[in-house]
Order: sequence, then structure tokens, then C-alpha cells
Amino acid sequence: MNAVPGTLLPNATVIDLSPDLHSVRDAVLAGLSATPRSLPAWLFYDAEGSRLFERICEQPEYYATRTELSILHEHGRAIAATLGEGCRLVELGSGSHRKARTLLRVLKDPEGYVAIDISGEQLKHAVTALAREFPELPVTGIVADYGEDESLPLHNGDGDEGRLVGFFPGSTIGNMEPVSAVSFLRAWAQRLSGGGMLVGVDLVKDTAVLDAAYNDAAGVTAAFNRNMLTHINRELGSDFQPRRFAHVAFFDPVRSRVEMHLESTVAQRVRICDRGFDFAPGERIHTENSCKYSIEGFQALAAQAGFVPREVWTDPDGLFSVHYLDAP
Repeated sequence: MNAVPGTLLPNATVIDLSPDLHSVRDAVLAGLSATPRSLPAWLFYDAEGSRLFERICEQPEYYATRTELSILHEHGRAIAATLGEGCRLVELGSGSHRKARTLLRVLKDPEGYVAIDISGEQLKHAVTALAREFPELPVTGIVADYGEDESLPLHNGDGDEGRLVGFFPGSTIGNMEPVSAVSFLRAWAQRLSGGGMLVGVDLVKDTAVLDAAYNDAAGVTAAFNRNMLTHINRELGSDFQPRRFAHVAFFDPVRSRVEMHLESTVAQRVRICDRGFDFAPGERIHTENSCKYSIEGFQALAAQAGFVPREVWTDPDGLFSVHYLDAP
């Protein structure tokens, strides 16, 4: 990992802790050797994957982004009052920073903003734009997997240890199995001790709404799913043919989650790092889960991880929720 910081503007710094080639290779070989086969969702987010995800958020079927933004706009001042004066906002999986920008405009004297994202190119552009918009605010971008590194530099090193508030929007917490989500939240409860976390959580809803959201008519989610294979080809020199894999997404009511897969449409062999992987027609690679919660269910999960659930804000239709959790 490259931990050399790079300065973009006087108030903006990017620190590169991105996974190296060995990490990508090990994750891909382990996932494709398992039964059933799977790949980690962080492999979605090369530059093209990040661009495609932003397009997903604009699709009419995909309610989550616009609904969460509407909650932040509608309840922004109440959320800011709950987060308190002088906090250091730490966003996990920051993407385009639209939601953080909405918060930063209403927060009272924030001490700083830290953005953590696996996509370095997008992170640098977004951090630079935010630093220009908020010239008095120290802005730090960290290229990293926010779930793995226990020594993430969340403070700016100048001795000003502002109260840390995590910001985890987009219902990304739903991409983890509940057991993994508890472990993840427990680690962040310790990192944020004395502060808290603001979390976006997608709610259980009609199956037809969910199926449409993950199978948009324009095919953007399908392109996003297949792009993972293009990303692996570029990183590892493998020979996936993405068009030989179909995008499959569906809601599993028993596990209360949307599953995304890539399904082989033909018998084929893929070579990766001098190893061959045979796929039968219909064989799938599991690429992502998106768990859906009730408000009470998520609060119970957060409490199990050591957080204390406090405020909850929702939209009028009950599609999405934003939770504030105290980290004692």
C-alpha cells in the first residue's frame, strides 16, 4: 500500500492506502475457488464502475439516492443539531460527495471532513471540488477499503482532536451480511468512541419496487455488474468476456436482501494468473447483497455492535431511513 500523502489544495490532502495488485489477485482467486463462487463488492469501483454507479443513482427506478437526499434536505438542520458543533465528519464510501455537501452546508463549524473511498481517481476529483467550495474546511481523502484498515488517519495530526462522526450513507451497510455488519459497526464504534455515526438504511418494501430498482430498464446496473469483470481483466490480465455473463438480480424475502449475480450464458473457461476456471451454462458468481431492514431491526443490530440508537429520520413513503447512533 502506498501511504504517501499528496496535497491538492492548501486545505485538501489525499492519502493513498489502496489495495495493491496482490490484494486484488488473492481476493479474485479465493472468491472464484469457493463454492458457491463470489467476488467482493469493492471490485466494482474502478473509475468506470464509479461512473456507472453515479448513473444508477440517476435512474428513475432507483429510489434510494434521491430519497436519502430528500431526507437530508428536509431534516438537515435537525440532523446538524444532533451531530453537534465542531465535529469532524468521516464519510465511508464517499463517491461523488453529494450527500456530504448537503450536510456540510448546515453543520455548525465542522472541524474537518475526511472522505474514504476505494476509487482513487473519483476521490481526488471530489475532494478537490469540496475543498474549493469550503476553503476554510480541512478536507482529507483516503483511498482505502474503509472496513479493513484499523489505522486509518482520521485526524489531521495538528493536535486538534475534533469529535468524530462517521457518515455511512447509501445503505451500504446493507451490502454486508448481518453478522458481518455487526462486526463492521463494532470496529467503527471503537474508532468513533465519544462521537457517533449517521447511517443510511434501506427499508423493507414491496418486492416489485426492489426488483425494478436493481434491474433498471436502461441496463445501467447490468453494465455496472459486468464492469467488475473488465476491471479484473485490466488488473490481472485475465480473459473474462463480460458479454458471456448475464446480470441477475432478485429479492430473497427469506433473507430480506437483494442479491446480484453474474450468470454464465455458455460453457466457458476463464484464465486468471495462470489458473483456469470452468463455468457451466447457468453457473453464477455472487457479486453483491443489499439487505433491507425494518427500523427496529437495524436499531437492534446497531445496539448489538455497541452503538446507542438515537434519532431516526424517514421519508413520507417509508422507503428509506437515516439513523444517528451514539458511540459511547
